[in-house]
Amino acid sequence: MLKKKKFIIGGVVLALAVAYLGYTGLSNAATYYYEVGELLAKGSAAYGENVKINGQVVTGSLQREEAGRLLAFTMVDTSGNVSLPVVFRGVAPDTFKEGALLVAEGQLLTDGIFQANTLLPKCPSKYEPES
Repeated sequence: MLKKKKFIIGGVVLALAVAYLGYTGLSNAATYYYEVGELLAKGSAAYGENVKINGQVVTGSLQREEAGRLLAFTMVDTSGNVSLPVVFRGVAPDTFKEGALLVAEGQLLTDGIFQANTLLPKCPSKYEPES
């Protein structure tokens, strides 16, 4: 009887651990993608919140410093009306370029600059070889 009780308690603890890990994994992965304008419309409530923003890198806005490890650029929403300065420190993905669609994950700072931790360039809907 004692072995059965230990087995049941162990099973319950294991099930709770798996449920907790599943919940935290899903809550981190289920971050909403804001358009640039949506994020800025939140005002000061958006400061310091870890979010993902969806937009396009403005052509001509890309600046590289420190041997390419510090990137500064501007993103616009899909309407092209609202822009946001973005700073990223790290190695940019190979497919990152000006004019590309991009999802950036990070935080909006109080000075109005988005500090990106991750850059996720979106793939074009169809492949077109270089001419």
